[in-house]
Amino acid sequence: MLKIILPTVMVLPTALLSPPKFLWTSTTTYSLLIATLSLQWLIPTYYPRKFLSNWTGIDQISSPLLVLSCWLLPLMIMASQNHLQQEPLSRKRVFISTLIAVQPFILLAFSTTELALFYIAFEATLIPTLILITRWGNQPERLSAGTYLLFYTLMSSLPLLITIMHLYVKIGTLHLPTLELTHPTLSTSWTSVLSGLALLTAFMVKAPLYGLHLWLPKAHVEAPIAGSMLLAALLLKLGGYGIMRVTLLMGPLSNLLHYPFLTLALWGALMTSSICLRQTDLKSLIAYSSVSHMGLVIAAGMIQTHWSFSGAMILMISHGLTSSMLFCLANTNYERTHSRILLLTRGLQPLLPLMATWWLLANLANMSLPPTTNLMAELTIMVTLFNWSALTIILTGTATLLTASYTLFMLLVTQRGQIPSHITSIQNSTTREHLLMTLHIIPMLLLILKPELISGTPL
Repeated sequence: MLKIILPTVMVLPTALLSPPKFLWTSTTTYSLLIATLSLQWLIPTYYPRKFLSNWTGIDQISSPLLVLSCWLLPLMIMASQNHLQQEPLSRKRVFISTLIAVQPFILLAFSTTELALFYIAFEATLIPTLILITRWGNQPERLSAGTYLLFYTLMSSLPLLITIMHLYVKIGTLHLPTLELTHPTLSTSWTSVLSGLALLTAFMVKAPLYGLHLWLPKAHVEAPIAGSMLLAALLLKLGGYGIMRVTLLMGPLSNLLHYPFLTLALWGALMTSSICLRQTDLKSLIAYSSVSHMGLVIAAGMIQTHWSFSGAMILMISHGLTSSMLFCLANTNYERTHSRILLLTRGLQPLLPLMATWWLLANLANMSLPPTTNLMAELTIMVTLFNWSALTIILTGTATLLTASYTLFMLLVTQRGQIPSHITSIQNSTTREHLLMTLHIIPMLLLILKPELISGTPL
């Protein structure tokens, strides 16, 4: 574990001290090396946890998410190159350092075996994200978006801290492998119901559950491209991961508590998909689509069967890659037209034909077409939900239909139609952007060949 965390921390001095000419090259290469090294975590083992040390351990649920977070660091650095071109050197260094600073915390949060350390890492990811949004966002509204993000996260995670301490007093340990072996401590009394609620709410806000999701579209729309990729691909997954870790400890409680959460998650998938059909803002549309996808993950995490956990895992990984790619594409449009409004950026296919191919691929992955892992995940989740209660098929089926329709709407509006008169000249797409899209789509297409790597089931 340390052989990834230490190099990741050492990217910081690399970014701060490397000569101006090689700043981007050195940080990107270094982080790509770390990403390739992290692929070793996917090697199947017979033991329940690999690389177990006193405070970290990787099992089947956390290894795919860890690899995803290492994989996305070089991609975030590559995506931010263009909009930082005009900035002075010191600001570029600070920006890259902020990006790198989140990474050790995310790695810790996904790999820790101690609930208290998990809470610290979970909260610490908030600070660099907040700096990214409120300092490098594009519009003045970024300040209100930062406030929303901060207060939603803080209000929900204080009860989590109190409950973790309460659990510690009751059990005497917060070590996850030990907790899985002890008898469930929470009974069906009022205190236990409230502490179960507190345990879940923090992750529900992070994931985000419909109704607690208002910070997400704001934060996404105002964040710079790296901030958006970080939020969509990694920070939302912290919520899903937390739900999968915590529900196992809750014992008999979940039978009472999962009804409101399941209802809200599935209803929210329906609602946010309908909101997407009425969006005028491209980044906002992609942000709402991630709310609807994460709704399925929450629903699957709440019914706690092997199948549903496996479906939730696959969906988290594939959604991380897909939505990150969509944000990158939206950003390439934004850098050329300086507008996120769909009406002003339409008809770009004749101008950027190769980009249109990436748009098509990303959108097909978003509406989960067969050769992608998204389809496998959504089918697994729908089957488990149907098995749990046959009525859920109405909600999930409608949500799928709406997902397909807003994705096609997004594709048609951005690529087809009349070119707006104010677009007179547009710069070509660069090799860097094509490489960025390739590095997003290659893992997605390769993972379907061996989906058990990311399915969270013991091999």
